[in-house]
Amino acid sequence: MDNDILNSLLKEYDQKRIRAELDLEKRKETLYKSIPELQEIEDKINSYSINNAKNILNNIKSDNYSSEIEILKNKKKRILQENNIPENYLKPNYECSICKDTGYFLDNNYKSIMCNCLRQKILNISYNNSNLSNLKKENFLTFNENKFSDEVDLAKYKVNISPRKNIINIKQKCLSFVENFDDPNTKNLLFTGNTGLGKTFMSNAIANELLQRGKSVLYQTAPVLLETVIDNKMTKNKTSNQDLFYKNVLEADLLIIDDLGTESLNSMKLSELFTILNTRLLNLNCKITKTIISTNLSIDNIFKNYEERIGSRIAGYYDIYYFFGEDLRFKRTVK
Repeated sequence: MDNDILNSLLKEYDQKRIRAELDLEKRKETLYKSIPELQEIEDKINSYSINNAKNILNNIKSDNYSSEIEILKNKKKRILQENNIPENYLKPNYECSICKDTGYFLDNNYKSIMCNCLRQKILNISYNNSNLSNLKKENFLTFNENKFSDEVDLAKYKVNISPRKNIINIKQKCLSFVENFDDPNTKNLLFTGNTGLGKTFMSNAIANELLQRGKSVLYQTAPVLLETVIDNKMTKNKTSNQDLFYKNVLEADLLIIDDLGTESLNSMKLSELFTILNTRLLNLNCKITKTIISTNLSIDNIFKNYEERIGSRIAGYYDIYYFFGEDLRFKRTVK
């Protein structure tokens, strides 16, 4: 990755962490003035904790400090409850509870791991650019089913439900996809249908929900994705940023491939597309990865335009949802 980007982000994280800790000190100061006993308890806990640590370092066996600390913590908890003050009031309000606004955390083997919150910021700056810029406007809270018709048109759409009923069903399936994202049995998603029917909206809504749950999301159109992958592979003196792009394509929690079918195809692109889809299906490194594909192509046309092995992967490992109705871009919302 670009070290300038990482260093800039880490400075932002330092500032966020410092602000959270300064805010905590201000809250403590105000609270201790109104309830001095809490200050006394906190001072005793800190003193006992230091003495307890010294005993451990000097191999002195003593449970006295530990038991005293526990008594004091319970007393502090009771005072907070009596004054209707939540326990987390005396903890920093970090934006990320996992890394505590440092960008990194220690795994079970005490190895430093980049937190998904930092990873996502790097993805957004380096690759996603404007692709995820509409998340505030396009999410499940702003979803409006009234934009879709109640009329069933079997002759036109070849299905016996209305566009509104269909989109409501799709929304529920998307919510289920989010809730069961970490279940290896949850299939990937293929959104198919004409332009202007809500495919991108639903992709953004899912991305929004998963980002709030700490998942990493990489969103690229099929032409840009495949061109970038091939350009990076063809470059002799690759940069770390180019290598990282391919790694993120394979390992991002959610990869959204938009506009499949608009790219110019050749054997290299077909090969790379298969590798991407197949690798993500394998859930390498015991990591659950899911993919959403959005396309104007029907599943039959996917089989015709792409290799059999690509069509079979999609047909076998993706839940396929058909979007139909009138182009929403030229339709007024019904209140």
